[in-house]
Amino acid sequence: MKRILITWITLVCLTPIAKASERRAFYSGIRCLGMGGACIAVVNDETALLVNPAGLGKLKDFFGTVFDPELDISNSANSLYSSSTFTNPFSLEAIKPALDANRGTYLHSKAQVFPSFVGRNFGIGIYGNNLLDAQMSADGTTIDTYYRSDLALVTGFNFRFFDGRVKLGVNAKLIDRAEVDNSTLSSGGSLDLGSLSKEGLGLSTDVGLILAAPWMLLPTFSAVLKDVGGTSFGSGAGFRGSTALRPNLVSQDLDLALAIFPIHSSSVRSSWTIEYRGLLAGDKEDDKSKLMHAGMEVNFGDLFFLRAGYNQRYWTAGFELASEHFQWQIASYGEEVGTSTANKEDRRYVLKFAYRY
Repeated sequence: MKRILITWITLVCLTPIAKASERRAFYSGIRCLGMGGACIAVVNDETALLVNPAGLGKLKDFFGTVFDPELDISNSANSLYSSSTFTNPFSLEAIKPALDANRGTYLHSKAQVFPSFVGRNFGIGIYGNNLLDAQMSADGTTIDTYYRSDLALVTGFNFRFFDGRVKLGVNAKLIDRAEVDNSTLSSGGSLDLGSLSKEGLGLSTDVGLILAAPWMLLPTFSAVLKDVGGTSFGSGAGFRGSTALRPNLVSQDLDLALAIFPIHSSSVRSSWTIEYRGLLAGDKEDDKSKLMHAGMEVNFGDLFFLRAGYNQRYWTAGFELASEHFQWQIASYGEEVGTSTANKEDRRYVLKFAYRY
């Protein structure tokens, strides 16, 4: 395991820096972000429905998540707000004055919820998010804009073989997506994201596999084939409106991961994982280090959790305080948002509160 990790880190260091742009997954949760974005081999809660449906086989009981708001925002939001106050970080019109006063500063805002009901081998939930990434050009004439609003019904199943050593899971996601993807949006024109959005309805499927060897440290291999056959949004006009153009096609892709799970004492255990994303579509990414992730988590009696990791050459960290019905989580991570000639870190902070029964 150490040899593999050293090899991956060496590849990261030797990979030349080329074209850079943010990679956006359908779902990225606070636990994964605190662990360097690596989670398909370690996920063991309701987010398995979205991350790796084979992870549903790790659940020990049925539970429902009633309320779980999660907010993810750039560190730059503070300086942007100080120069020009705004009340809605998901409104391009509201943040335009702040972007104009800080040209070249990247702002990322995301909010998401996932009320769900899950048990061993089965789950169902409703996922919703709003995401806005924006940066004004140096001359102030255009705004590099990416906006996404998803509303999705998600269900998943898992099948266990050989006493659970092999888990095979599948999910289905009916997604209503509104999207704006325009790197040269005129700052002098309409900035109403509702009228600028392309909207459509799509059906997406992921297939996940977890192989756990019955040895010390429980070495585990995991793979997730995402958006099987590709996900298009031309199946309908969407629940929230009708537009002539549809959101971007999401290509089929494959993520791979390895993990170990040491037990340190009766109340302390940990998870260590490395993950490679984009095995199929990653050839379009010149900077291969953006596909590599690594993370760890230390669990103190299922009450306190400490997390750390590596995400696209930047550090990540997280903390969780959990009880029978409540969760409080915080995390920080760095995302690569630079150009092909200069890397640029966007440091972000994530907060989440959840109530379960």
